[in-house]
Amino acid sequence: MLDEIKLVSCYRTGNQRDDSEELEEWLPNINEGKTKGRRQRGTVEMAERKKVTKRVAKPKEPKPKEPKPKAERKPRAARRLSINLSSHNAAVPGDVPHECPSSSQHFPKVKKEEPDDSFTFDEPAQKKQRTTNAAQGRPIKLKSGNSCVEDIEMNWVPIQVLAEKTGVEQWVCANIAKLFQEENTVPFMVRYRKELINHMDADAVRDVQLTLEELRSVAKKSKSVSQTLKKEGVLTSELEMALKNCTTAGDIDHVYAPYKKGSKLSKARRAKELGLEPVALALLQAPQTLDLHSSIQPNTKGLSTLDEVTTGVQEILTDMIAKDKETLTHVTLLFQMLAINRGENLKILTVKVNIPDWVKNDFCRWCINVRWRPQGFAQPELMTILKNAIEDSYRRFILPFLSRGYRTKLTTSAEKESIAMFVRNLRQRLLMCPVRGRVIMGVDPGFHHGCKIAILSPTSQILHTDVADVACPAKHKEAENLNLIFFPHSCQTIVIGNGKACRETEAFFTDLIKQRFFKPLDVSYCITDEAGASIYSVSPEAVKEMPDMDPNLRSAVSIGRRVQDPLAELIKIDPKHIGIGTYQHDVSQSLLRAALDGVVQECVSFVGVDINICSETLMRHIAGLNAGRARSIMEWKEKNGPFLNREQLKLVKGLGPKSFQQCAGFIRINPETVRRYTADSCHFYSYMFLHQATFIPSEKKKVKGSGSASNKFNPLDQTCIHPESYSIALRFLSQIGGSLDQMGSAVLRQSIESSVKSRGLDVLAKSLDTTPETLQLIVDGLTQPPGFDIRQDFEQADFKREIVSMNDLHDGMVLTGRVTNTALFGAFVDIGVGRSGLIPKRFITPDKLPVDQRRRSLALGPGERVEVRVMNVDLHRNRITLDLIRVLR
Repeated sequence: MLDEIKLVSCYRTGNQRDDSEELEEWLPNINEGKTKGRRQRGTVEMAERKKVTKRVAKPKEPKPKEPKPKAERKPRAARRLSINLSSHNAAVPGDVPHECPSSSQHFPKVKKEEPDDSFTFDEPAQKKQRTTNAAQGRPIKLKSGNSCVEDIEMNWVPIQVLAEKTGVEQWVCANIAKLFQEENTVPFMVRYRKELINHMDADAVRDVQLTLEELRSVAKKSKSVSQTLKKEGVLTSELEMALKNCTTAGDIDHVYAPYKKGSKLSKARRAKELGLEPVALALLQAPQTLDLHSSIQPNTKGLSTLDEVTTGVQEILTDMIAKDKETLTHVTLLFQMLAINRGENLKILTVKVNIPDWVKNDFCRWCINVRWRPQGFAQPELMTILKNAIEDSYRRFILPFLSRGYRTKLTTSAEKESIAMFVRNLRQRLLMCPVRGRVIMGVDPGFHHGCKIAILSPTSQILHTDVADVACPAKHKEAENLNLIFFPHSCQTIVIGNGKACRETEAFFTDLIKQRFFKPLDVSYCITDEAGASIYSVSPEAVKEMPDMDPNLRSAVSIGRRVQDPLAELIKIDPKHIGIGTYQHDVSQSLLRAALDGVVQECVSFVGVDINICSETLMRHIAGLNAGRARSIMEWKEKNGPFLNREQLKLVKGLGPKSFQQCAGFIRINPETVRRYTADSCHFYSYMFLHQATFIPSEKKKVKGSGSASNKFNPLDQTCIHPESYSIALRFLSQIGGSLDQMGSAVLRQSIESSVKSRGLDVLAKSLDTTPETLQLIVDGLTQPPGFDIRQDFEQADFKREIVSMNDLHDGMVLTGRVTNTALFGAFVDIGVGRSGLIPKRFITPDKLPVDQRRRSLALGPGERVEVRVMNVDLHRNRITLDLIRVLR
């Protein structure tokens, strides 16, 4: 037997109506005389008719929470989730302002951006649309051309619907759609077109992109269904209109369902074939002249009696109501304020949606008094037909439509939240601070085959590999062998993978450190997640990179490099294999892959890559590049040597103007790197780079479509400043009396800060004929020191010299640790005892978090250092429960 769990949604923002109001008469006042057509009747008339009972909608207030009853979970049994949608909103559907027949007035209002401190922690967080405190952007006219959504031929305005679905202003949506049409990448838009997208972050831009693609899919499906129905000879103008009114794939399925091949001929279609459609329309448009007896045909089945005629008319009305866009929009609005936990695992719970009775009452009252009100006096028997048609339509079509729609919404919302959690975790994992300037020993622990060891230079070059058996009785001998490895390479840093035998390996090295065995070297160690290292070790990428090395030793190399440069190493591994996120196998794989590819591209691009030393794998993730272009760049370097400036990228085969525009700002030309490559072969190259010269007498080479490219070195090529803004940067330097050879110096920084403070960024930008956003990027690029890395302010690995076992823990103990993974139910924290502890979501409260982290769904991510208190230690089940004290900065 399945357990039944009933979660009653009790969010209420207004007073419930009393029973007398619920039983309000549906029928119109017959003393009103003739009324206008239902499509012409406006809000004013309705206001007069309901003047007595009208209630003013109250402002929205935070929804009070009521505790949900806990459910006992039976082992090995699925649970059924029965959801009673019984809440009632302040602005009830019966209120006059929502009864206007115009369908355009039934769209939800566009969500407005909220300040950073507005956050309801217990509910899903709205995405943060703006990432800075800069002034709000403005609509800016882009290049002239066809509409950016010309492929969406529907009865609704695509940009308007896009804005309503995403909560982003219409002008921003229009700009984003146009930028995507012009083949701009998300990283390029977020960094170099901030004014066009109103400073939105990458996740929000990708959300708009995804929603736009969904709308295009709806338009394509609508057109396909119309063509199918046309071939079958059943497409009418009304049906085509209904299909073009749909805004979701579910709406299209609802309209198309009666016409699918294999489905029974609907009762409404049979009634229409009998000629009863004009009779049904007459009941709505001219009921005072309608005589149902005139439609009786004694020898025709379906028309032989008055009851059969009445049934046929009712079926046609039922079908019309169920497929009417305005009706579906109104009934959908009855639910838009309800909140349901989106994190239920649908693989365990069977979801059943229970619609409360008040929804039916409000819906039927609205239909008969507003949308489907006859245009004139109707006899009671005709009103009974209409009332029965409305109730029948609700029971047979509207109710299943609502249930399907809500279940789809639950699934889609949970899927999006799971993907969003995966993306956040991956971003924080990739952007962990690299450990520079250290010789590192990477250790892949093991029992049977020993620990695989790799010594890596500060630039990740493999210096030595070996195998050590730390579990053997002769540990002293193994320690002596390790000493012979440490001293020649001056290695003082050990990185241990967290796999099998991790704790035994950690204990081995800890004992040696306590005994000062490596004296005079000050050796420390850290433990890093080795998820995916084994998969990578046998991948084509690893074989190509380390062709003659044992796969086990390749794992040790990967473990060490994950600390030296997490981004460069982890992008070699499928994100689904690096131990982050939840339910990745239960969500849409295409959506997950697109999201992960997007965040990898974002991280690689924003960090920037030294084009002359980065791997081909890393290069292909730069915005504007792909596998083919990365291969072409590598071939160009092999043939011509290192790139001396960004302009030389235009010489690469297959790298056109658009690709150059997208990738140039994220590529760095580091003079020190080029100097190392050229110093041995050409002395004046070395001299030029050491003295920051800006010209090398050399032959210019022709570039397709660009005139020529020279061998000049431009100091701006090592910054985040885009080549399209170089002329502005030079004019700005001239304006403040600075020069390129002062880049990153305290003198230039002081001069720029003084100028910006005295004149203001907006005034300076206007004098240079540019935008404040572009000028701010120029200021950042000129003031950041050479080799600046945005990850230097992020968290890096914790290096330790001691060990704590799980047996040493006790309730109330305060420890520091690092978040290893997050899920919708809490955060896992490594506290150095061989088993990650869990901080349940209920313990992650706003008062324990920095202000800038309170808008995120869980507010914690991999790599963050936290202070925690031990709440419970279950040695038998190997579980640790923690309470969050604070996030360490």
